[in-house]
Amino acid sequence: MTEHAGRARPSPADLRVATYNIHRCRGMDRRVDPSRIVEVLRHIDADVVALQEVVGAGPEGSGQAEEIGAALGMGWVMACVRLLRQHQFGNVVLSRYPIVHHSQYELSWRTCEPRACQRADIELAGGQIVRIYNVHLGTAVLERRYQAGRLASYVHDHRVAPPKIILGDFNEWMRGLATRTLSSLFESVDIAAHLKRRRTYPGLFPVVHLDHIYYDGRVDVRSVEMPRTRKALMASDHLPLIADLRIGF
Repeated sequence: MTEHAGRARPSPADLRVATYNIHRCRGMDRRVDPSRIVEVLRHIDADVVALQEVVGAGPEGSGQAEEIGAALGMGWVMACVRLLRQHQFGNVVLSRYPIVHHSQYELSWRTCEPRACQRADIELAGGQIVRIYNVHLGTAVLERRYQAGRLASYVHDHRVAPPKIILGDFNEWMRGLATRTLSSLFESVDIAAHLKRRRTYPGLFPVVHLDHIYYDGRVDVRSVEMPRTRKALMASDHLPLIADLRIGF
């Protein structure tokens, strides 16, 4: 007899995830062009994408999230952290699978720019749930120290079952408290084991590794990519970071 009175464990699911700070769709030539971000994402062909620095809807109509989602045929949810020239501004999760739950957790610190962790629960084809945490931490050291503890308490909540994927722009120029805290609680996608280039920012001449992917649960990292196509190098100041995962339940 198998566990749970003979019920078989669900089959593993393959999931391609990506994190990408799109810099308000402002490219290295300083032109704002969402279509370039769309082309980069279409080439990536990920199932779930965590975007940071996205301009949302405002008085003049729809925003970048709606445009990108519609062009790719993906569902999306946005976590607004502040207004930018009367438009929403924050993080977005794009998904080919249904998004069955969406929330955000406050990470703002004192007078620094507002920040949040976005959570989106994705329902895969077999009905299994994967929890996606889209993160964009602050640029100040003391700010990130505060955010590290807050983020850990949200994501490490034992009342919320794994698998969990935590990804985004962590803004740590070197191994700081946020990196150490998350690495102590979760497994990390080690890009050094998969890529010759280990830095993600700035895109043209990357010197630091700001973008990370962590996970909790039965997750096997199959491959990691960081495309340096001409379009990716021009579309944003960050490069997208992609991981092919096999997720067990």
